[in-house]
Amino acid sequence: MGLNTAHFLSDLDISLESQLELHLTNNCYPPVPLVMVQPCADAIRAGWDEDPERIITMPDGVAYKNEFCDAPAWALIDNFRLQAWL
Repeated sequence: MGLNTAHFLSDLDISLESQLELHLTNNCYPPVPLVMVQPCADAIRAGWDEDPERIITMPDGVAYKNEFCDAPAWALIDNFRLQAWL
């Protein structure tokens, strides 16, 4: 589990969103709700663009640091262990 599984998932021949669904629900504890798939995909794409400060909008009902409706891409990458995709 963990980083090795994330690397395995990142190499699968399926969409980024499908890889993240598997990662967030099976490789994270506690499992992360699927509503976070798109923000995580956006954060990874920001990483690919070398723009870790890009602001990612959180889904309705989700807050960053319990008060913000936006988060920098680097925070999502760190919090959800998305480094395997970069």
